[in-house]
Amino acid sequence: MPENNLRVAAACDGWHAKTWLLSRPGDPALLATVRLTGPGGDDSDLAALHPAIIERHSIRFPFEEQRIPEDLRGELVEAARREGAALAFPAPWHLQHVLDLVREAEARGLTDRASERELAEWTRTDAPSVNCTDDGVPDYAFGPVRSGGRAPLRDFAGTRRVAGRGTAVFEVAPQLACVSTTHDRPEDWLRAGQAMERVLLLATAEGLIGSLATQPLERPDLRWLLRDPVTGADHPQMLLRLGYGPKGPRTPRRPVSEVLDVRP
Repeated sequence: MPENNLRVAAACDGWHAKTWLLSRPGDPALLATVRLTGPGGDDSDLAALHPAIIERHSIRFPFEEQRIPEDLRGELVEAARREGAALAFPAPWHLQHVLDLVREAEARGLTDRASERELAEWTRTDAPSVNCTDDGVPDYAFGPVRSGGRAPLRDFAGTRRVAGRGTAVFEVAPQLACVSTTHDRPEDWLRAGQAMERVLLLATAEGLIGSLATQPLERPDLRWLLRDPVTGADHPQMLLRLGYGPKGPRTPRRPVSEVLDVRP
């Protein structure tokens, strides 16, 4: 979430940033207001994440089977908690249930024309080069076609053919983490975004790579089933696939001048 990155950048420069979510009820387009309140504040942990901002990006290639250490998992859980959300790594028996829900969502997507149109709108199978600045995920970042493994990975090509695209076996035991919130209001969606970005920045800083799995979250009945089956609590907001492996290519970014308006 850009607001989280702004706070990290401010902390790196020695400033404390105070945030108000949905600070203007009459303006739903204003998601957050950030004010630099001056030096100070306990933001040293945020400042340490600054180098990860330009490094973090989704990886759509096979990850290694190396397990994330328990202490690092704990740090990622704490990072989400500090942003007002929860992060949980499903136990093996729950993980299988989550993967089944992803596959169910993928199967539905194959016959959903609206999903197919949206996929075509936000991806490109004719990217001329890695320096292209057009909107949409370019085909060089799609990664290989999954020929084996259980990693929950949406195929951005859909039914389209991509010349020269190879195949690969993905993780047999993917490591997933679910970001969730106690409530499901607009402000909770924003908190989930803040938590997700903080988790991903910390993961990047610690040598992890990641990608997002949104398929079951896009369908209300499947999203409901993602909840912890023991407690039945919280509202799932995002599935993260984390682990170790290749950095992979980055997708283009818009120039800062196009997305940030700095005023005195």
